[in-house]
Amino acid sequence: MCLAVPGKIESIDESNPNLKMAKVNFGGVVKNICIDWISEPKVGEYILAHVGFALNKIDEEGAEETLKMLRDMDEDPEDFEANN
Repeated sequence: MCLAVPGKIESIDESNPNLKMAKVNFGGVVKNICIDWISEPKVGEYILAHVGFALNKIDEEGAEETLKMLRDMDEDPEDFEANN
């Protein structure tokens, strides 16, 4: 099974024309992510990332909902199962 995690693009680095990278915030954890595979990425947009690569863009509502669910699972797995 694979897991793609939503994150918000904070900045874009186009200094290397062969590899467009972005700093992406995943609910407080910022990582460098390759954004070459998505069309016209912009600062402030949300993406789904897997193993360091952005797979596609997603809307803010869906991203925030997924991040909240991941935080809830981390706090108390039994409470998460009872509420979902």
